[in-house]
Amino acid sequence: MAFGRRDGAPLPGATQAGGPPAAGPQIPAAASNRVQRLAAREQSDRSAFTSDLSVNEFVLVHKLGFEPLGYVMGTSIYHIGYQFQNWGQSMELEVLSAAMYHARSLALDRMRSEAHALGADGIVGVDLQIQRYAWATDELEFIAQGTAIRAREPNPAYKLRDGGPFTSDLSGQDFYTLVRAGHFPRAFVFGACVYHVAHQSIRQSMRMAGRNMEMPQFTEAAYTARELAMTRMEDEANRFGADGIVGVNTQVSGHVWGAHASEFLAVGTGVTSSPESGIPDPTMTLSLE
Repeated sequence: MAFGRRDGAPLPGATQAGGPPAAGPQIPAAASNRVQRLAAREQSDRSAFTSDLSVNEFVLVHKLGFEPLGYVMGTSIYHIGYQFQNWGQSMELEVLSAAMYHARSLALDRMRSEAHALGADGIVGVDLQIQRYAWATDELEFIAQGTAIRAREPNPAYKLRDGGPFTSDLSGQDFYTLVRAGHFPRAFVFGACVYHVAHQSIRQSMRMAGRNMEMPQFTEAAYTARELAMTRMEDEANRFGADGIVGVNTQVSGHVWGAHASEFLAVGTGVTSSPESGIPDPTMTLSLE
């Protein structure tokens, strides 16, 4: 089942193929059959749910009024192309940045499609991974996974504007704390930037021999790349209508491009502030009778 699209615009310099898909991608037949089977059992109230929530997370999510429906996943094995790298110049590799964004969007959309088919309001504990295989040296598998949940008391405000479920990489404990405080997750958001760091000349290397000193061109390149990734994550949160981003984490990975090209990734959960959604703490009353 396909639905909607991930909000967002193509990265600067990206081709049409490198931006987010115009429509949600179809999930494979095996996954579709599993989701349909779970959905049918859910409707007949004979379904044993699957979940990657810990015991504590499950209890807290249930206490908030949400029921886990099933473990959902999206995946995409993606061939990462080639882009010319100027040996002596630090620069973004925009074609590769767009590819890394598109591949993750495919995985996330397929995960949301599974959750949507189950009738979920959202997905908590989203985990985004990259897997390499020995038989695919130039390909990477992008995996998005989490637990689909549904409110026991329906509320259309929980879902996104496209009618699909919200996504969040918050743990069950963090999700509980966030909602109790009057906030709510909108979307798992990220920004990616593949950046080539210039090589040093022989003269520069000789000048540094035996000395403690900063390497300004490397520092500036890493700083620039992180800022690009952070800005794109913030822009994506704005497109989802989030008031802010919590749980921000930045990562650097080399993947398949060699020593001087790395991906700078920023991830987090976009949230909205809605005091009316907060659940008041129970108060104890004493009867005078």
